[in-house]
Amino acid sequence: MADVGTRKRVLSGIQPTHDSFHLGNYLGALKQWVALQESHDAFYCVVDLHALTVGPDPIELRRRTLASAAQLIAIGIDPAKSTLFVQSHVPAHNQLAWIMECLTGFGEAGRMTQFKDKSAKSGTDRTVVGLFTYPILQAADILLYQADQVPVGEDQRQHIELTRDLGQRFNSKYGQTFTIPEGYILKSGAKINDLQDPTSKMSKSAASQSGVIELMDAPEINMKKIKGAMTDTEREVIFDEKNKAGISNLLTIYSAITGLSIADAQNEFVGKGYGDFKSAVATVVVDFLTPIRAKAQELLQDPAHLTSILRDGAEKANLVASKTLAETYEALGLLPRA
Repeated sequence: MADVGTRKRVLSGIQPTHDSFHLGNYLGALKQWVALQESHDAFYCVVDLHALTVGPDPIELRRRTLASAAQLIAIGIDPAKSTLFVQSHVPAHNQLAWIMECLTGFGEAGRMTQFKDKSAKSGTDRTVVGLFTYPILQAADILLYQADQVPVGEDQRQHIELTRDLGQRFNSKYGQTFTIPEGYILKSGAKINDLQDPTSKMSKSAASQSGVIELMDAPEINMKKIKGAMTDTEREVIFDEKNKAGISNLLTIYSAITGLSIADAQNEFVGKGYGDFKSAVATVVVDFLTPIRAKAQELLQDPAHLTSILRDGAEKANLVASKTLAETYEALGLLPRA
């Protein structure tokens, strides 16, 4: 493994907006976070400040923040290899965000696709300003740690471009201060769809949770969800996303967890019906998730230990963040404290 000083730095974060991550989160992105910590200087953040845009209940937010950290460790994020911390534990995130807001054009921020989509649904009068400035705080999150790469899904590409634009704008106006990050687009991550609506991405915001496989659900719940997954009236287990979306989704899940290719996974079920196939998928999913759930529950039973891990991570993050912020203030001409 390369020395930390010679490795590229990655920064990514996840919101604590639910009690559990789901299988789509893991196979689509988090699995690759685990792999990246072996080859990169990894900073992973539970972005609780971003979660405030949905107006969470304070007790739930605190519980979910700890639950998110516990699950990240349980899936393989190693605090000895990665800097794992909570966003609000590093004040520089907000401080740098204000500076970035002063560099961002109103129209530029208004063109962000996620803001336009969400505000169109709820109406601008009911949309909080934090949702409008969300991508700017995200840019501050990234620039603060001088990240070389940001592992994100394709839907976040526009936000990475804004981050690059703001970093370059600052550097051009005030001198070289920020590393300009590249988007590490997670193209190889498995795309997992909803079990009940296999043409739509698995999401916690789905109208029904019966199609969402949660990491923290009891084994019997996930077993029931998979066995009840929507398929079709045929019997042949074939990967065909257009005509057999449900079966294709289950094959993707089976392939991603077992490590088999889609073709090899498909060959396993030649001559077998959907019942046998769903049972096999359910078994490998439950066997895979059971130790993750157990580890997360173990960590949550000792909140003092979990909090100490996050405190250590915040101290490491603060060392980098405070240096960047000081350099930013110096470049801007802000008067230093005596």
